Parts: sequence; structure tokens; C-alpha cells
Amino acid sequence: MTDAVDRIVIVGGGLAGAKAAEALRGRGFTGALILVADEPHLPYERPPLSKTYLAGSTRFEDAVVHPQAWYADNDVDLRLGTHAASIDPAAHVVTLADGATLGYDKLLLATGSTPRHLTVPGADATGVLHLRRREDADAIRATFGTGHRLVIIGAGWIGLEVAAAARQAGAEVTVIEMAALPLVSVLGDEIAQVFADLHRANGVDLRLGAKLEEITIVGDRATGVWLGDGSTVPAVGVVVGVGVTPNTELAATAGLAIDNGVLVDASLRTSDADIYAVGDIANHDHPVLGRRVRVEHWATALNQPATAAAAMLGATGAAAVYDELPYFFSDQYDLGMEYIGYAPPGSYTRVVVRGSLEQREFVAFWLDDRSRVMASMNVNVWDVVDVVKPLIRAGKPVDPDRLADGSTPLEDVVAQALGGS
Repeated sequence: MTDAVDRIVIVGGGLAGAKAAEALRGRGFTGALILVADEPHLPYERPPLSKTYLAGSTRFEDAVVHPQAWYADNDVDLRLGTHAASIDPAAHVVTLADGATLGYDKLLLATGSTPRHLTVPGADATGVLHLRRREDADAIRATFGTGHRLVIIGAGWIGLEVAAAARQAGAEVTVIEMAALPLVSVLGDEIAQVFADLHRANGVDLRLGAKLEEITIVGDRATGVWLGDGSTVPAVGVVVGVGVTPNTELAATAGLAIDNGVLVDASLRTSDADIYAVGDIANHDHPVLGRRVRVEHWATALNQPATAAAAMLGATGAAAVYDELPYFFSDQYDLGMEYIGYAPPGSYTRVVVRGSLEQREFVAFWLDDRSRVMASMNVNVWDVVDVVKPLIRAGKPVDPDRLADGSTPLEDVVAQALGGS
């Protein structure tokens, strides 16, 4: 640890901000540590907002990263319900919305993202809902119930998870998606069809290839949607899940390099040597993938802060390099899945499946033109991620036929590809 770092400010009060404070104290930093959070709540994890908390099976307190006492016990100055208005990198000063100023030696940005809003008529009506914060989940859950009808715009991960929670609570659900299949840009046709079939089997009215013309309203309240085919769908609420935008305004006005997020190196350092960025906003130069990636998932917010903390405190080598593979998970009805790796559209040439798509118990592998596994997704099959991760990291070709052969242990297939047998 370098003695020059006496004061660190963290801007962003989500999981990433809380884990950064934890990592800094864990690495022995004893200087002033200030965490600025724009929400009034203690920092919390967001996956439950579209899963267990939304479904009412867990309490909000279960999602809180640390109890209030932890911040006091670890001498973290937690500023709730305020946000950073500007940064002066030359003076090393953050100015808050209330005019207070915070000097820093190192600054960590963990400002997260904001749900995208629609531009169709009616998009700003009461009852048009987005999911990002606790209050959003509460408002969406209030629309659930037997006989209630909910329309969801967008069949991405958030939209489908909300659909599952709503159906399990007895609501009638219509999902509007402009693509031919849900998640098709992420998963490809064959695997995306699994999720279409899953939701239809659970009673969701899935409208694919649909065009949203407007959100219908009476007074200032949404009453449903009008589609391009002339049909209308009534609803007590309309949930919009069409992606998020990284919150880069603060970084941009500070003069940091921006391009689909805040540009950071392998150590999560921005174009300013004393400012770091993690989580949704970090467009990261990934040393294993050999490309820049910006990942909007829980595991990134969980794991990146430890690397940023090490780098801010002067660590070198592996401790100051973030090379974890992207990871995310989803739970929908009786389907649980995990995804590890990175296989954006156009980067893979085939998908190999081990198991049964029809029974929804399988592992899918995305392979490039050299038969290297770029990513895998296990559905209702467990203990796969740690087996596959070394293969993805190594970039070694695999035998696709053996990979698909469920009678051959996956460990043996990986070991052969890695040269172990």
C-alpha cells in the first residue's frame, strides 16, 4: 500500500460501492473513506428486485450488502440520499448536489446505469414502470394479482424475470418483443426458443415480431398498449424492460475518456490516473478476452471492486488486474441457469448442446470457427461453471462431438482439450 493515499471517495451506493469499501478496509487502508449513495437505502444487491424480492419470497433487508453498523465499525463515512454533481480532477475534489465538497487522493466511480425509456406516445404516463430500484420493484409488485393484466415491453432478462414473477403471482401477462425470439441476440435461435417455449408453457401471451405504436391512456394513467397490427392489450401496468444506459455523465463532464461507458484499463483505471470505475459503467480492457467489454451483471459489481481497491492502493501484478470472465444467472419458473464467458452476436459459428432442450436440462456451448468455447450456459444442470471456466480462459479447441456426448464426463472433455489426457 502506498502512503500517498490518505483519502478515498467512492461515488455510487450499490453493490459495487459497498464491496469497494469492504475491499479497501480489507486490504488495510486506514485513511478517510467516504461512500456517496444517491438512494436513501443502505447499499443493496439488485438481482432480487427482479427475482425473489419481486416475488415476495425474500425481504428487502436480505438484499442489503452490509448492515448499518458495519459502516460505523469500519469507519466508512456513508452519505445516503445525495449524489455527486461534479468532479474537478485537477483539484481532486468532488462536489455534491448540496454544495458540499470532498477532496480525494483516489476516486472510484460506481454510478451504475439507468433504464432506457420509450419515446412512443404515452410513455410518460402514470403506470408505465421501469425496474432499477427498490421502489420500482414495489410498484411493479403492486400490479400483480389474480385477474390483473400486466404488459411487459421487451423480452430480455429483466422482462422475462418480471413476467415469471407476475405469472406466479396470478397475473395475466403479455410480453411485447420486436425480435423474432426472446434473447435471440444473446443466445441465438435454438437456445432462445427454449425461453419462448418456457413462457408460453406458463401462460404468457408472448407477442414476437411486434411493433409498439403507443401506450394507451385515460387521463394521465396507462391503460394498455396499441400495437402495429392494430390490436390493443389492456393492462393495469406497463413494465418497460428495453435495456439500460450507463451513467457516464459525471465522468464525461470531468473529462474522462468515454465510449460505451467509461474507458478503463485492465486495472480498472480511467484516463485519469487517480480515478477508477467499476460495474455497469466500466468499459474494461479485458486481458483474457482480448477486447473491451462492458458487462451489466451482478458478478461484475461484486468482483471488480477488489481489483480496483488493490490498484488504488498501489498493488501490482495479478492482484491489480481484473480478468474474471463475465458471469450471470437467471431464475424463471422452474428453470435456473448460469452463463459464463462472452459470445456476442457474430463472434461464434455454432452452438453445441449437451442434454435435452425439450426437458430444459442441458448445457449449451458457443464455439468459434476454431472450435474454441467462448461461453457456456447450464440450464437446470449444476456444477458446470468451474469445470468450463479453465477451457474458456485457455482458448483451446475442443472436440464438438465429445462435447455434445452426455455419456462422456464433461471433466474428461475439458481435460483432453487442455492437454491433460
